[in-house]
Amino acid sequence: MDPMVTAAGTALVSAMATSAWEQAREAAVELWRRVRPERAEQVGTELEGVRTEVLEARRAGDAETERALAGAWQSELQRLVREDASVVDELRRLLQERLAPVLPMEERTRIGKLVMKAEASGQARVFQAGRDQHITGS
Repeated sequence: MDPMVTAAGTALVSAMATSAWEQAREAAVELWRRVRPERAEQVGTELEGVRTEVLEARRAGDAETERALAGAWQSELQRLVREDASVVDELRRLLQERLAPVLPMEERTRIGKLVMKAEASGQARVFQAGRDQHITGS
């Protein structure tokens, strides 16, 4: 499964448990309206049901159910990508602009891995960090 699909599906389900769930739902419905408009309203209804299940799972401390729900939406998104590979770019935008920003920081770390590459030459130094970085001295 494409890593972007995995991250977007996880973020979508995680966002359902936030106060911004309606924004996350609407962002997903907008994606379907562009890619598979005949299914957009059904997706919106299904996501409302997912929200109920996610909230119940969180109250019960049932991480397995939440993972299963994320897996189901990852599969939904993967089907869209299989039909049209350009959907990956839309998923990236959805994730970066609409889903990740509404998640608490600890949730953001669950939605993907960070890959950093750097190249330095001569006297150059490279400083990279996945989060906070404090550099002192020269």
